[in-house]
Amino acid sequence: MSDFLSTTEDGRFRARLVRDARADNPRNDPDTLVHVITIDTYLGQYAAVDEDGGPLADAWGRLAWNRWKGIETFTRYVAIMHGGIVLESAPDNGPRSLWYVTGEEARAIDGGLLTEGYVEAEMEEYEAWLAGDVWGVVVEETSEPDADEPEWSQVATRSGFYSGSFARAQAREALRFYAARSAGTTA
Repeated sequence: MSDFLSTTEDGRFRARLVRDARADNPRNDPDTLVHVITIDTYLGQYAAVDEDGGPLADAWGRLAWNRWKGIETFTRYVAIMHGGIVLESAPDNGPRSLWYVTGEEARAIDGGLLTEGYVEAEMEEYEAWLAGDVWGVVVEETSEPDADEPEWSQVATRSGFYSGSFARAQAREALRFYAARSAGTTA
């Protein structure tokens, strides 16, 4: 699927979004800092988000039996005993999971200031991948912007944008760069 997005004011450049069907699972990135415990894979329909569940997986194992209070108790345990945070994920088409960092890890990430946002960003990136919402941006140029059907040639491409809204923002930024460059200035 390709999605034409926008053209520069002078008509010389345009950006298209294309689905990135070969995007890597972001959980395979060695720089991920958030741990994930998979709660439910819907009877094996989905793979576990992470295999090991991180340093507090054993604590979850002791609490998981309680379907009604297990998540709440685990969340309180992580906050009280480890100074960390837990976010729950329940996508429509994917495994239910708990995403967490300990307080020590939160301080290492950002001093504990915006850690919840960091955890949420990793979670949303994974959910975008799971839903197939991963995009590439293609910037094209034409030398005949006033033609009825101008011929376009590719000048730049970049893939791996998790979520359509992020990809659209990056495409617009790329168009601003090329418009400024063609006008003789730098972005």
